[in-house]
Amino acid sequence: MRPLVGPAALLLVASATSAQQTPSARAAVDSVLRSERFVAPAQSIVDAVLAPRYRNVSLTEINSERTWFINELGDGPVTMEVFSKPFHELGGLFLDFRAHRNRNLTIRSNVGLELIAARDGSTTPVALPAGVRISDAAWSPDGKSVAFFGHTPDGSHLWVADAATGKARQVTKVPVLATLTTGFEWTDDSRQLATVLMPEPRGSMPVESAVPTGPQVKLAEEKDKNRLRNYASLMATSHHQALLEWHTTGQVALVDVQTRAVTKIGQPAMVERVDVAPDGKYLRVTRMVKPFSYIVPVGNFGRVEELWSATGAVVAKLTEEPLNVGVDTSRTPTAPGVGGGDAARDGRREIVWRPDGPGLWFLEQGSEPTGSDTLAIGDERPRRKDRLRQWLPPFDSAQITTVLENGSRLSTLRFALNGKTVFLSERTGQNVHEFALFLAEPTKKYTVARYRADDVYANPGTLIPEFGLMPVANPFAEFGVPGRVIRPVKVSSDGERAFLAGTTYDRNPTITGPKTFIDRIELRTGEKTRLFESGNDRLFERVLAYQKLDSVQLIVSRESATEPPQSFRRDRDALVQLTQNVDPTPDLTRAPKESFIVERPDGFKFKVNVTLPPGYQPGTRLPAMFWFYPREYAGQAEYDRGARTFNRNAFQVFGARSMQILARAGYAVVEPDAPIVGSAGQMNNNYENDLRNNLAAVIDEIDRRGLVDRTRIGIGGHSYGAFSTVNAMAHTPFFKAGIAGDGNYNRTLTPLAFQSERRDLWEAKDTYLQMSPLLHANNLTGALLMYHGLGDQNVGTDPINSPRLFQALNGLGKPTAMYLYPFEDHGPATKETLLDLWGRWTAWLDKYVKNAGPKGKDVS
Repeated sequence: MRPLVGPAALLLVASATSAQQTPSARAAVDSVLRSERFVAPAQSIVDAVLAPRYRNVSLTEINSERTWFINELGDGPVTMEVFSKPFHELGGLFLDFRAHRNRNLTIRSNVGLELIAARDGSTTPVALPAGVRISDAAWSPDGKSVAFFGHTPDGSHLWVADAATGKARQVTKVPVLATLTTGFEWTDDSRQLATVLMPEPRGSMPVESAVPTGPQVKLAEEKDKNRLRNYASLMATSHHQALLEWHTTGQVALVDVQTRAVTKIGQPAMVERVDVAPDGKYLRVTRMVKPFSYIVPVGNFGRVEELWSATGAVVAKLTEEPLNVGVDTSRTPTAPGVGGGDAARDGRREIVWRPDGPGLWFLEQGSEPTGSDTLAIGDERPRRKDRLRQWLPPFDSAQITTVLENGSRLSTLRFALNGKTVFLSERTGQNVHEFALFLAEPTKKYTVARYRADDVYANPGTLIPEFGLMPVANPFAEFGVPGRVIRPVKVSSDGERAFLAGTTYDRNPTITGPKTFIDRIELRTGEKTRLFESGNDRLFERVLAYQKLDSVQLIVSRESATEPPQSFRRDRDALVQLTQNVDPTPDLTRAPKESFIVERPDGFKFKVNVTLPPGYQPGTRLPAMFWFYPREYAGQAEYDRGARTFNRNAFQVFGARSMQILARAGYAVVEPDAPIVGSAGQMNNNYENDLRNNLAAVIDEIDRRGLVDRTRIGIGGHSYGAFSTVNAMAHTPFFKAGIAGDGNYNRTLTPLAFQSERRDLWEAKDTYLQMSPLLHANNLTGALLMYHGLGDQNVGTDPINSPRLFQALNGLGKPTAMYLYPFEDHGPATKETLLDLWGRWTAWLDKYVKNAGPKGKDVS
């Protein structure tokens, strides 16, 4: 584990050229840049960073009675006091060991909870004791209660609030163990909550010996190439392994919400997830299993999913994923507690309970080839038929039957709530077919939609779920929610009709905004009836939830380019406003903006957005700050495809790190796309050339438009944008200063691929070296400010990058500064860090950009 550091930001400043400002102004700037305590920017910037945007409400989580919404109340960025609470760092799993929970539940909880009436927007606060913070609020299936985690410094408990009164009470006597299992589940009768509790009795936390018992050991044997990423957090000793097992071993239990009685299920285990059958007789339990590893994070550890009886007996093994040390590239590493991608490509997948009765359903590849001689690239196995299967109690092998065999791979298994209809998808190349199966005639497919996944204009919509959130606007994304829980599909009372929600985009999106719609589809005939379609002249309206679809009683959100989203109850054409959201930064919303297309010398065209200060006078040439993030494309067509879903009527939300805030400090903020273009696998061969041509073309255009003084331009970016910022300063003479955050500056530190580059260092040595700005630091022009979170978990941006580049620039006599922030991950989170960054950013830019003159000379 990493040694802890103190709460103050660490500061290094080297070789800073003195600005030709008044002595008092120069002293004030230098005081900010050299301070070893947290600083803050001007009040106008503070107000933008800390604007109470968290008070705005979006009504999405409606109860089953469709009468109330949940709203968790935030209180702004987490403070360093909370963020710096001691925690254990174990293979990518961060644990608040005092409270026996995942650290995210400590640093990302909310201050309160309220219920909002769907009829008129009135609110009912949920009363909680002082000091209890909440998270993960969820409706009971009957819609009458809300369960949530209540967090205190010493532990977490399950609470339940009554929707009618808002009265809440704690229902667990023993704290939950929210380390791997960071959620809970209602039983279908709304009487119990399935959770993982602290085991009783529980031994003491393992203590590391003060006397080392041996070296840290890692072994790599001869095998297939194991192209591991540079994981930032890995376990290193047997003590870490013992800690992990102790922290994650908990007791599966059902808690009665009325009596608080606890029914323990089975023996304590390292439980990741619990899913109770609709009839309550069985549970799906996913356990993390040994062995552990020192070379991959917890997300790669082995796991087994089992079927348990209500007494805790293991009835059957559903899936098994062995420890993946990196060679198995079919399994994508995931966050601890979520599980790795497809559990064995040929094994059971997308396992769901039948919602109206006993039994499990799942997808699985069969053992017989389809007869097709077409193989996937790199796949030496013959293709096999895919199968939809059901498994009934008592869950022995004799109870597994095949419902459907299919020549192509199936996905997106969902039931209607009545259990009589199954919805599935199949895909060949870009061609997607979504269909329904009536279980009374399971061999006949009834088409719901056919479309090409790359044709955004042929949007058929996405099936609407029975409960909770509406589907996302993108019809090509498989609909599901975190934790692998799939919500049932909404069908009519007779089961003959389903509903689709989607978005229609215009071919000229900069002129005409998108429309959203809801269609009713006759499942047996495919006939569609449009129930709702929004306008698109000025407002963007989307459906958040529904009360009655056939009669068009909906909860919608309406927004425009200048008005924040508000939730309304829509009864056909009648609207009742339910929220009173406000624009936290109206001056930035209404600030002058320009958006235009720039053409490079090679003919490639790309987009640039410019935000100008409020009150900007046309013809005034301003100091400018570029903020960018290059992306790779195969050509103009691929780049243009991304612009098809532009929404001109969307309200732009400015967050605490939005660079447009610099407009309040008198800067033009320039956000250029930065396309890197080339053939597949070879795009980065053009990186330096395209980077230079992109930036030169943008500067020429904003200069031609009279917006910017081209002798006073800064550039910046975060992560890959930081890497590209330093490259821009090393390979062009355009910029007076740069801001680079959480970047990589030496590609040899990621020798086994990075970003979209899939060649390794030894296959593309020249590309790796040319793209490493550390190796070209002697050519860097301008003054570079770097910031980096000392807890950066990103696989490509180890914090060592910034000190090494600082050391090089210092040795070369280049003006540079570096700020290293305790505990921060790949992006600042705490209130203190955010304000400190803005204080130093504005001081740096004022010194090296705003007060810079022609030919690099400073002006007062």
